[in-house]
Amino acid sequence: MAETARADVPGHHARTVTEATFPQGFLWGAATAGHQVEGNNVNSNYWEWEHAPDTPFVEPSGDAVDHYHRWREDLDLLAGAGLNAYRFSLEWSRIEPEEGEVSRASLDHYRRMLDGCRDRGLTPVVTINHFTVPRWFAHAGGWLDAAAGDRFARFTEAVLPVLRDAGYVVTLNEPNLAACLPVLADMAARGEQVNGLPRPDQRISEALIGAHRRAMEVLNGAGSPPAGVSLVGQEWIAEDGADSEMAAHRAAMEDQFLAATQGDGFVGMQIYSSARIGPKGPVAPPVDHQTLAHVEYRPQAVGESVRRVAQVLPDTPIVVTENGLATTDDRERIAFTADVLRGLHAAIGDGVDVRGYEHWSLLDNFEWFGGYAATFGLIAVDRTTFVRTPKPSLEWLGGVARRNGLT
Repeated sequence: MAETARADVPGHHARTVTEATFPQGFLWGAATAGHQVEGNNVNSNYWEWEHAPDTPFVEPSGDAVDHYHRWREDLDLLAGAGLNAYRFSLEWSRIEPEEGEVSRASLDHYRRMLDGCRDRGLTPVVTINHFTVPRWFAHAGGWLDAAAGDRFARFTEAVLPVLRDAGYVVTLNEPNLAACLPVLADMAARGEQVNGLPRPDQRISEALIGAHRRAMEVLNGAGSPPAGVSLVGQEWIAEDGADSEMAAHRAAMEDQFLAATQGDGFVGMQIYSSARIGPKGPVAPPVDHQTLAHVEYRPQAVGESVRRVAQVLPDTPIVVTENGLATTDDRERIAFTADVLRGLHAAIGDGVDVRGYEHWSLLDNFEWFGGYAATFGLIAVDRTTFVRTPKPSLEWLGGVARRNGLT
């Protein structure tokens, strides 16, 4: 904390203003994912899933918000507001639409995006895989196929020219959530109520951890920028004396994945809320404290989560690669984010090595099963005209970035 006294009006007593200053070189950015913003990823397994007769998606992604063609405009808005980092993902189904067939045009597209970040003073944070995979990969057995690790390592090698000037590289986005999706699908098929994230399918957890390690071997061998994985992080709360159940749930959902990051350049944490665990498993948050994304409104979860990660991995830098609020009230978004950053600043002050904060999301976008209803963006998008309208939260967060701190 730095305190400065200033007299704002001549003749009046000076008042003390407390400023929460972040470390020098701290990354302030916003994040997107290819399938959620680009539009028309027709070779993706998710595109196929969205159009299946029994799809769980409320609507297809379609044109999304046409970020594939309008990324320059979007980066201009991001940099113009004062932010200094941008996280985006590579769409595997565009780069390798059929196994072994690499699209040079698609590689060039993402390389231009990375160069566009650098030209605007933005540090690129590049995710190699953000959930979606090519149809051919899914049809061959997905992550559970014996050749999955080889295929992902080969894809990582193919995209090395895009990654060489990145600030950070994320191998896999939220593998601990990806391993939960089949469990959630089975629960939905049985008509069971979902109160929170279940324990992941251990077979998929192990397969994704193996794929991450294969990708890290390729990246480390090529002298990559700092690389690691991004994980769903939560504040863990045991209810009704369920400490042992909570610890077991956390071990499956978080600890085994954190253990796999030992020796990585950093770990990305994507923290939106808490996980309340009772004697019978996850407990739903109070209805009057839920966001549009049906998670608990709990800004303090970010600070609590990074503190625990630092205890488990004391020598690994942390980047908050996602955090945000689904709301139609932008004033609420600003208030929530301010509380998040106060908690994050306090954790840093206590010695937690946090290197950056990437807000989810730059744009209102396609939020998977929920379609376009949950609005997380700093920029609103008219999906008929694709006109971008920056929200006050973009200017506010840009001001925080320019000051490198909160007042």
